[in-house]
Amino acid sequence: MLNRQNTKLKTAFTFAKLLFFLLCATVARGQAIDLLLRNGHVFDPKNNIDAVMDVAIVDGKISRVATNIPAANAKQVIDVTGFYVCPGLIDIHEHVFVGSNPETFADGSLSISPDDFALKSGVTTVVDAGTSGWRNFSVFKDHVIDRSKTRILAFLNIAGTGMSGKPTQEDLNDMDPDKTVETIQKFPDIIVGVKIGHYEGKEWSPFDRALTASENANVPLLVECHLPQYSLEDQLTHMRPGDIITHSYEKVSERMSVVDDQGKVRPFVMEAQKRGILFDLGHGGAGFWFSEAVPALQQGLAPNSFGTDFHRFSMNAGMKDLLNVMSKYMAMGMTKEDALRRATWAPAKAIKREDLGNLSVGAVADVAVLSLREGNFGFTDAGGNKIEGHQKFEAELTVRAGKIVWDLNGISAKKFVK
Repeated sequence: MLNRQNTKLKTAFTFAKLLFFLLCATVARGQAIDLLLRNGHVFDPKNNIDAVMDVAIVDGKISRVATNIPAANAKQVIDVTGFYVCPGLIDIHEHVFVGSNPETFADGSLSISPDDFALKSGVTTVVDAGTSGWRNFSVFKDHVIDRSKTRILAFLNIAGTGMSGKPTQEDLNDMDPDKTVETIQKFPDIIVGVKIGHYEGKEWSPFDRALTASENANVPLLVECHLPQYSLEDQLTHMRPGDIITHSYEKVSERMSVVDDQGKVRPFVMEAQKRGILFDLGHGGAGFWFSEAVPALQQGLAPNSFGTDFHRFSMNAGMKDLLNVMSKYMAMGMTKEDALRRATWAPAKAIKREDLGNLSVGAVADVAVLSLREGNFGFTDAGGNKIEGHQKFEAELTVRAGKIVWDLNGISAKKFVK
């Protein structure tokens, strides 16, 4: 008799649990949606989504991605039919430590305020490429990072004052691995790596100190290869899997390029790629040439990420913005899917921030709604060379943490009635 009663109690308890979970699921589905993006072509490489679907946003987070999400409980519904809906774009090479010092990157006029350009390009996350070091990162954080709508992450320069004044780093005593690691550990949610670049001395100690800091902090090293005293092969040999080299398709007299005089990718470069070294674009004002990039792409050396090297000069030269760079690569033969992947999920993985670059349920609602324009377009490189293409991405709408921060054609606005 007692066993029979226990069995009945267990059955009742199991049924109650099931009823509770069903009720929770019903409440969740009936929860008020803050923003519903309907009928867009959702592209989310992390979750293998490439189809027309809806995206629901609640409390600044992705709540649901599915077909035919009911709009009855949505506070705002935007029809994005014909547009691509993807995670907010990520640019892992920019200079945004803007300030009042003239002709300076760190707290200076050569950097650019990210809110002035990023959001209108569908970019919701930028990574500052070593403009600050352990001495002045707190100023960068207080003056720029904490005051921007755009999410700003950073590579910390091994030089203590980053790119202050002329961006050469000569003071070895200021390249302190311990202080660099200490700063990274203080701000682990912002600092994603260590950077070495622009050093003009002949010693390897700056490179080695940057490597030591990145190893001890368990973050990648960004090598900005304005290091003509080191051969390209030596730089790549010193790097570890997961480290990133930028300005990958630069053509300058003082540095060996990734392709030889016959347009063949050098064997040690391909070997570095196989070993896990990541190649960032680093377009900038002088860092991208079709003569290097086109044969490299054809031979399988595509960039892992589309770092723009955005600063005061590059934005008005051949680079323009991240969307222009993506469109440029499509004109070179890359598929739009690969271009979108290299601007979202791939850079998120490169900087070990897999909470970004995706539309997973519970992820912060950073979303780029892009149009793919058809027509005749021209794209240029650092040498004034031009190629033509017939497709071009344009940011129609940008959502940052669930809030609309850019709306090109007012698709989220109420229609004015005279």
